[in-house]
Amino acid sequence: MKESSTYKQARRSRRHVAIRAKVIGTDARPRLSIYRSLSQIIAQIVDDASGKTIAAVATAGLKGEAGDRKGKVAESYLGGLELAKLAKAKKVSVVVFDRGGFRYQGRVSAFAEGAREGGLEF
Repeated sequence: MKESSTYKQARRSRRHVAIRAKVIGTDARPRLSIYRSLSQIIAQIVDDASGKTIAAVATAGLKGEAGDRKGKVAESYLGGLELAKLAKAKKVSVVVFDRGGFRYQGRVSAFAEGAREGGLEF
């Protein structure tokens, strides 16, 4: 049975609301929020207490060495490294991970691995 796209979107939306009820970014531990589109991952580190975005990155067009990863998974990994570098420049080293209702596999997992290897703790 094939699921319709509106059904999938509704399920992701419900998961995202449930996650956001538990995951809150503070000044000491901001939230690393992920959005996965068909072509790229957009991520930002947000301080929810002040409503400010500390650092943000989009993975479109990132090129470099990503181990044995290829394609969009490699771009996601490199995006995680880039975001970690930006966060370190802003003196942020510990975050709480908000996967945005997306499953923790594939590109989302690769982004998280890149951020961890870049020096972020979550």
